[in-house]
Amino acid sequence: MTEGTTPAHNGARYSGASFGEWLEGARPHTWANAFAPVLAGTAAAQLGGGADWLRAILAAIVALALIIGVNYANDYSDGIRGTDDDRSGPLRLTGSGLVEPKKVKYAAFLSFAVAGVAGVGLSFMSAPWLILIGAACILGAWFYTGGKNPYGYRGLGEVAVFIFFGLVAVLGTEFTQTDTASWRGVAMAVAVGALSSSVNLANNLRDIPTDREAGKITLAVRLGDANTRYLWLSLIGIAVLLTVVMSVGHWPALLGLIAVPLWGIAAQPVMRKAMGRELIPVLGLVGRGMLLWSVVMLLGAFL
Repeated sequence: MTEGTTPAHNGARYSGASFGEWLEGARPHTWANAFAPVLAGTAAAQLGGGADWLRAILAAIVALALIIGVNYANDYSDGIRGTDDDRSGPLRLTGSGLVEPKKVKYAAFLSFAVAGVAGVGLSFMSAPWLILIGAACILGAWFYTGGKNPYGYRGLGEVAVFIFFGLVAVLGTEFTQTDTASWRGVAMAVAVGALSSSVNLANNLRDIPTDREAGKITLAVRLGDANTRYLWLSLIGIAVLLTVVMSVGHWPALLGLIAVPLWGIAAQPVMRKAMGRELIPVLGLVGRGMLLWSVVMLLGAFL
């Protein structure tokens, strides 16, 4: 398969995508996975000595550019492999035949470049060795579905999300502002990582039939439908439990439980064994709940 063709549109002329379709291809419903860890890390920084808003903004630019980049990279890589020929999720630019694959790849690279520039600036403001961590994040974003042996096709997608959009993003945000990592920062990192992983897991739960047929062996495909649902519920439970733990010595952390109703609503289609498009709202509900949780945790840090 070449960049100029997709399995579903071999030889077809590309009609091009509107701004709205490019925006949909960037998958805004996943952007909570970028902002939540920065807000949580800034909350940990405030509790540990004081937040630095300039560094927080730079961290947010890095996180947002990375997640847009990984979304376009996934669109490109899955599209040229044919994984997106039959899917129930949001629009894919490459798989739909709207946009020439190389243009989607360039959009991914541009996003990674923005993340790199902001990340280098942030690193020189705190610790230059963080540039290496940033480079690892960009490589991880590309090789999730890119390259000859993408780790996203080996059941490691949720692990990567937990590491990069949980541990690295939260603790990195805290470290760049305070030069240290606290136990509450670690707890927030694990909570955000679990929630971000649950978003990815719900997406892969929805796509189990088509991914299995296309040879994309995600964690959901490995575990099977029932075990994937149990794991999803466990990840949500971990976030709730850690919220309670973080209230020890700092009662405002309990305000984070305000997000539980959203996660409860998201759990309904998972528990009733909904399939396909019926699982799409789960991603948005968990993301909004995670964003609400992180905002409340940041506000609570100032109380």
